[in-house]
Amino acid sequence: MKFFVAQLATETNTFAAAPTGWGGFEEYGIYRGDASVKAPAGTGVFMRFMRDLLEGDGHQMVESLCAFAQPLGPTVRAVYEDLREQILADLRAAMPVDAVQLFLHGAMVAQGYDDCEGDLMARVREIIGPDVPFGVELDLHCHFTELMRCSADVIIAFKEYPHIDGEARARELYGILLRTARGALRPTTAVFDCKMVGLWHTTREPMMGFVQRMQALEGRDGVLSISLGHGFPWGDVPESGAKLWVVTDHDPARAQALAEQLGREFWALRALTGDNAVPLEQALDQALQLQGGPVVIADVADNPGGGAPGDSTFVLRRLLERGIGHAVIGAFWDLGAIQICRNAGVGAAVALRVGGKCGPSSGDPVDLQVTVRGIAEQHSQSLPGVSGRFPMGLSVWVEAANDVHLLLASVRDQVMGTDAFTGLGLSLDDKKLVVVKSTQHFHADFAPIAKAVLYAATPGAVMPSFATIPFKARDLNYWPRVANPHAAAA
Repeated sequence: MKFFVAQLATETNTFAAAPTGWGGFEEYGIYRGDASVKAPAGTGVFMRFMRDLLEGDGHQMVESLCAFAQPLGPTVRAVYEDLREQILADLRAAMPVDAVQLFLHGAMVAQGYDDCEGDLMARVREIIGPDVPFGVELDLHCHFTELMRCSADVIIAFKEYPHIDGEARARELYGILLRTARGALRPTTAVFDCKMVGLWHTTREPMMGFVQRMQALEGRDGVLSISLGHGFPWGDVPESGAKLWVVTDHDPARAQALAEQLGREFWALRALTGDNAVPLEQALDQALQLQGGPVVIADVADNPGGGAPGDSTFVLRRLLERGIGHAVIGAFWDLGAIQICRNAGVGAAVALRVGGKCGPSSGDPVDLQVTVRGIAEQHSQSLPGVSGRFPMGLSVWVEAANDVHLLLASVRDQVMGTDAFTGLGLSLDDKKLVVVKSTQHFHADFAPIAKAVLYAATPGAVMPSFATIPFKARDLNYWPRVANPHAAAA
């Protein structure tokens, strides 16, 4: 069979001032039909996985565009439209095809488009017609929209946060599409709007058990797939928020009943699944009370993976003011400071102004006397469960007084793997504190080495205050802003 495969992924923080333009995509590479060959361990890791899967089963893969950008503000309209048209042009040229499988994020917003994925999916359906099986894999921080549901036969989201199951979900989607193309399945989808906005970590109970419950129901009684789309809290679009959907084999009544049942079970867990971030001072106090280390603290509000700039100084400043040493913090996105250190070289003593450059959510710059300890021209990091690596670009490790160490990276990204630090030669085992600019993707690699993992509710661009996010596009009838939005809706 001939499968058409493409990737277009970015997550949009609609409150971020800076738009996502060509540079955001070019930083990770824009590949036009060759990502599986040219970037098999980077941006093209999904394409490589799909090519191995399809060709291993004796099928043909038509590889189209592969593009990714780190989350920021809305994508420039002309950029989105150009990338979209490249995919559609490739699809027209590839016709006829037996199936289409796309990897999208689900929370991409462009100027003039609240639902980029729905727009793209509807146009794909126009080209392939009603009978060609069409499936899409989404990040679980997606906005599941009605246009998406109507356009695709099957939509499957990641189940894990951090996202360690992307390849497993791609394989699952491929299997359903293959059986549909052979006439063995007729997928139908029903959705339940949970009317909730938040972040839900699947690394702890009760979410860990809820994921296992979804998986236990799949493959039984005609249930093909179950997804819980958490939504992206900082995407202000009409159809945002947590939604649970069920895909069955031509059984819409079963799909609707199970989606509502599981959606209400998730709703019932709300008091136990909320964000566990504590004020910064409390997080630091708790860390210092623990014997040994390292204690890992997540600077959740400056997570570049949520659209933050990655240069806030609030945590760094308090470490210095409180005289807390034996600490590591990063990664700061500060191109000027990186260039100064690169020019000085390893071993040089430098007066360095760090961070606080992108706006009010970044805080004020911090002036330090540092020694340059390490420089890597093309640094990268890993994420457990993902076979590829994530670029960090020109990166620098500097040491300040009192055994305080900073990681600076020229590619704006959250810290996910311990090798973000250790890859530059920076040891974590002998440190008291490790502060990561991330919300949750760090957990899989850092939790095994941590004395404890704490989440600090710092100031920043993605503050976890879900009841007070200043939404304008979406309605305000959601938990935790409203105690029981389901009653209000009824």
